[in-house]
Amino acid sequence: MAGLHIDGSEKAGSGTIVRHACLLSALTGQELHLTNIRTRRKKAGLRPQHLKAVEAVRDMCGGKVEGAAVGASEILFAPGTAVRGGSYRWEIGTAGSATMLALNILPLACFASGPVTAHITGGLFQDYAPTALHMQNVLLPLLARMGAEATLEILRAGYPPLGGGELKLKVTPPKRRGLYPFTQETLGEVAHIGGIALSSHLQERRVSDRMAHACRKEIAAAGYEAHLRAEEDSDSLQPGAALALWAHTSSGCILGADRVGQPRRSSEQVGRQAAKMLLQDLSAGATVDRYAADQLVIFAALAGGESCYVIPHSTEHLETNLWLVNEVIGVHASLRGQKLRIHGAGCLASHAP
Repeated sequence: MAGLHIDGSEKAGSGTIVRHACLLSALTGQELHLTNIRTRRKKAGLRPQHLKAVEAVRDMCGGKVEGAAVGASEILFAPGTAVRGGSYRWEIGTAGSATMLALNILPLACFASGPVTAHITGGLFQDYAPTALHMQNVLLPLLARMGAEATLEILRAGYPPLGGGELKLKVTPPKRRGLYPFTQETLGEVAHIGGIALSSHLQERRVSDRMAHACRKEIAAAGYEAHLRAEEDSDSLQPGAALALWAHTSSGCILGADRVGQPRRSSEQVGRQAAKMLLQDLSAGATVDRYAADQLVIFAALAGGESCYVIPHSTEHLETNLWLVNEVIGVHASLRGQKLRIHGAGCLASHAP
């Protein structure tokens, strides 16, 4: 079995390298030696959410891991023989992103021996991580075009610092072996903009309505109409808020944006900032939003054939993912202007069940 060494301080030096290096190790059957984990971060090494991501990959492929603990800067990961379907439950134990963990196991589940159901507890709405609403309404519909049959259900909202949010991810592996490439080169005209303004334990302050109103106003100023639904929640462990919106275009594009509440971030700021992000990506002529641009890389790298889409702009996460798929599975990508082409490696049939 070939060995693989990945320096976790390369590129963005983020937890993205930890998560994706382990899942690619599991899919390719390569033993992984991961060093310098998040050494450039304020809290270096594995944090609870990164540790749980490593353990989740281990659980799904029947692998072994050495050195994995909170704060660890180096691990050894030995994958098992195949990715297993079944029912799983993971609890991060902090407000670390449950959505990020769901995103990390999703590529594995696409190559599992059977359907996968995962209950994940942690944070669902926080800065620097995709929200569950974006994953539900933007990423999963895009992945459906690649053959990934997946649903995400929010069982309970969760916010920093307590977390306690819960989601359920269900994935049925594609009937054909592997994923289709993703191609979307033309934006087209905006046909519909929808969204959800969610707040928990904040009904008296009308947070959902205020976020939605500010967002609609910003979108209207650009000549569009946003159909946002205001939702109130009382099941979360603490107050919190988030707004997500998405645009569907005449060519079949889906672009999204989201923003979460913070103690010194007004409801109006949340609504305006989410709207501005979406409008910026549409104005750039992108066919995917800034989040999906890097999230799709792993799936495109595993697909059979060439994927091609237009990004709003390059980001550290995008560059990191492109570097990583080249390092691990030799996938070549080219970015000319805003157009990204990824030459997928195919099903990895030598290790997939």
